[in-house]
Amino acid sequence: MSKHIAVIVGSLREGSDNRKLAQTLAGLAPEGMEFTFVGTGALPLYNPDFDENPPEEWTAFRNALSRADAVLFVTPEYNRSVPASLKNAIDVGSRPYGESVWDGKPTAIATGSPSGIGGFGANHHLRQSLVFLNAAPMQQPEAYIGRLAELFDDSGNLTNADTKAFLSNFMASFDAWIDKLS
Repeated sequence: MSKHIAVIVGSLREGSDNRKLAQTLAGLAPEGMEFTFVGTGALPLYNPDFDENPPEEWTAFRNALSRADAVLFVTPEYNRSVPASLKNAIDVGSRPYGESVWDGKPTAIATGSPSGIGGFGANHHLRQSLVFLNAAPMQQPEAYIGRLAELFDDSGNLTNADTKAFLSNFMASFDAWIDKLS
């Protein structure tokens, strides 16, 4: 049976290194994992005044997440936190009260940055929100990918064998995490 994984990339830029990382992770996943990239850039800002009559984009986003068996987050770090579009997506998915799409959902977080820290702050800030929302973030292995831009060639292919092995293990662990929570 296939596992349907929603992928949310924190960067809105089409050619972002984190989008390349997300595509690489999907390509390294074990057989039986199917990936759908779910965009966040067109989501209107969350406003509780619209809970009674939500924007069409909110409904489509919530439906996509509800159909997923698990969620893979791949994001850069902005100012020691997650990008605004990702935080908005978390908020949109968590409402209206009692109908959160995150509740009980297995998740994994990979962060990447041009620095050596690898998005540590964003990873933990996102993890904090997900735990509060009763999602189930995978604890180990943690994925903070530093010097991200240096790991891809001009075609967006991962060139570092050690990183490829680590990311393959990360995805195998995510697959096992989903099984454990099923």
